[in-house]
Amino acid sequence: MTQMNREWAIAKLKSFLETASITFVPDPPGAFGFWSYELDKPKIEVQAAAQIIEQVLDRVLPGWRTAEWTEPKRQPYWREREAATRAIAQLEAEQELADNLGTGAPQLDASTMHPWVWGSVQGLWGSGHYRQAVGIAAVAVNAQSQAKLGRRDLSESKLLGDAFSTKVPEPGKPRLRLAPDDGSDTWRSRHDGAAAFARGVYAAIRNPIAHELGAELEEHEALEQLAAFSLLAKWIDEATVETAV
Repeated sequence: MTQMNREWAIAKLKSFLETASITFVPDPPGAFGFWSYELDKPKIEVQAAAQIIEQVLDRVLPGWRTAEWTEPKRQPYWREREAATRAIAQLEAEQELADNLGTGAPQLDASTMHPWVWGSVQGLWGSGHYRQAVGIAAVAVNAQSQAKLGRRDLSESKLLGDAFSTKVPEPGKPRLRLAPDDGSDTWRSRHDGAAAFARGVYAAIRNPIAHELGAELEEHEALEQLAAFSLLAKWIDEATVETAV
C-alpha cells in the first residue's frame, strides 16, 4: 500500500455520493407514515460502489463504522454517505493545507517498511488499532527470528541479544552476523549495538504493550514504533547465520 492519492480518493468519494443518491417517496394518497427514501440507482450498483469506497473510508476515517452520528430515518446507505461527505471535507482540507503550507519534510510511508512488520499489521492499521498493531509487529519479528535461528528456547530480547553476541557460536546457539568478522572495533560495535537495540525495542515498546493497559497510540507515535521494529527486522533478515563448527 502506497501513500494515499488524495485527488483519486476525493473523486471516488464524490462518485459514490452520486451513485448512492436517494429520492424522497411521500405517503400514498390517504395514507400516513409510509413515506420512505429510495435509491436512485439499482441497489447492486450501489453495493459495488460501496465495496470500494469502504476501503477508502477505512483509511481516512478509521472509526466511521461505529461513529455516533445521528441516523436519519429510512435512508439507505446513510452511514456510508455521511462518512463519504465527512471524508471529502477532511481530504480537501488536508490537500489545501499541504499545497499551501507544506513543510517540505519527508513523510514516513509504512508501505516501505520491512514486510515482516507492515505485512503483519495492515488490517489492524486500517481499523485504527495502532497499539495492537505494534504489538503484533513485535510478535512477527520474534517469530521470524526464531525461525531463522532455529531456536524456540529463547524469545524476543534474550534471543536477539544472544544472537547478535560477538562470542563465537556454540552448539544450539547460532549467531547473526551483519558482516564478516574482520576483528575491527567497527564490527564489534555493530553487533553490540544491534543487540542493545533489540533489547531496547522489546523492553521499551513491546513489554509495555503486552503487559500494561494503556490508551490507544496516536498514529504518528505508532508509526515511529513500527519503524524501529522495521529496522530491526531488516538487520535480522539480511544477517547471515553462523553456527558452531
